[in-house]
Amino acid sequence: MIYDIEYYENMLRNYSANAEKISKIRWEFLKELKPKTVLDYGSGCGWFRAWRPSGVKVDSYDIGCYPSTGVFQESYDIVCFFDVLEHFVVLTELLPIFNKARFIVGTIPILPLDKPLRTWKHFKPGEHTHHRPKEDWVATFKYLGWRVQKEGSPECPPRSDIWSFILERNGHE
Repeated sequence: MIYDIEYYENMLRNYSANAEKISKIRWEFLKELKPKTVLDYGSGCGWFRAWRPSGVKVDSYDIGCYPSTGVFQESYDIVCFFDVLEHFVVLTELLPIFNKARFIVGTIPILPLDKPLRTWKHFKPGEHTHHRPKEDWVATFKYLGWRVQKEGSPECPPRSDIWSFILERNGHE
């Protein structure tokens, strides 16, 4: 997959209608963490940053041609990975970014047990490199030193088959 201007324009054309609603759902999901500094990693069009609550500084980073601020802080209260992790072949590449976080918040498409992979909406060969069950993600996070602190599917609807989570470092309460 090439994250170029065509991809960006497709995102704007197809997803802008729900962007504000989904961003507000995401902020509501993590509000108990009371963040002051947030990094939106894989920020895409920048919608999450655009609808941030007052008093929260959000840096954004994306590999595409989208406007982003960059990664400026040594550490963040939260690093967000919304619809990002399933694109990485090797998650350990993200350890330097994970290590900047007090909490990690994210969303990942999860294949329901009753749906065949090849006909699933989120089956995107060449774009999504992982189509794992939730339990595999939880085990991977545990291996990388994180535990699930909160989880759910608050984005469903308007979306479908999306797992939302907050991760905290193992050993922190």
